[in-house]
Amino acid sequence: MMHKNQHYLKHNKFSKQTQKLPPKVYRVVHRPESQMRRPLQLFKEMRRDLLGSRELAWRLMIRDISAKYRQSFLGIFWAIIPPILMAVGFTLAQGGGVVNIGITDLPYPAYVMFSMTLWQTFVEALNGPPQAVIAAKMMLSRINFPREALILAKLGEVFFNFGIKLILIVGLFIWFKIPVTWSVFLAPIALIHLILLGTFFGLLLAPLSALYQDFSMGLTLITGFWLFLTPVVYPVPNNGIFGTIVNLNPVTPLLVTTRELATTGVISDPKGFWIASLIAIVGLVLAWIIYRLAMPYVVERMSS
Repeated sequence: MMHKNQHYLKHNKFSKQTQKLPPKVYRVVHRPESQMRRPLQLFKEMRRDLLGSRELAWRLMIRDISAKYRQSFLGIFWAIIPPILMAVGFTLAQGGGVVNIGITDLPYPAYVMFSMTLWQTFVEALNGPPQAVIAAKMMLSRINFPREALILAKLGEVFFNFGIKLILIVGLFIWFKIPVTWSVFLAPIALIHLILLGTFFGLLLAPLSALYQDFSMGLTLITGFWLFLTPVVYPVPNNGIFGTIVNLNPVTPLLVTTRELATTGVISDPKGFWIASLIAIVGLVLAWIIYRLAMPYVVERMSS
């Protein structure tokens, strides 16, 4: 009997000591195999997530558009005010002899407004992916969903905004009596390539913009400088160092071709257009892969 009690006391004493010990902390280290080792599987998953994110992308797009215009007095008119102000400013500057723009294919106010509308669309496609990732930080860290939904939602918003700007473009054609040729039906193809180019650059910057605010803040400065390297308020220069820089700008052939197809129907630089289109399409696929591979690490950094 005494032997059993001594054994119980020893056992009870040991159990109390173990309860006082701090719990062991186990560190789980994930060593996933690189998805680039199985490219076919990677592309299948990308395609699956792209198709599977359509409904979520639609809901995100409706939410963002509603939130953008709900508390705005002018509402959708903010989409057409910037090109109008830009056209008024440069038209007055040209008329006053402050700037010498040169000869344009269209009446100068229509030239600036139409070109500025296309430039705005490119910039919206460029800013879309970084803005989407930054705005969805909380959702990314808590919910597992296809990251492609964020990009598709912003693309839908870009096309929605261009639909509003299309009202301005139609008004320009009517007011300035700009003739329309059959090539106007090809202009949306060039416009889509312009949007793809902007999305390509935006996808590259999206993961870094989520981690460092310098990228999103610097993007405003870059696009402001980029505007003056693009023939938005002046015709395409052909001479000098500045002309070379403008012609090497990948936005130039896409924006100019869209404008030419919608107006004169004569493409001045078909070779540059196809080179820039190839850069946009191939670059977008590569940027999509980088975005997909980088986002898990970005989410981990944001959650820590």
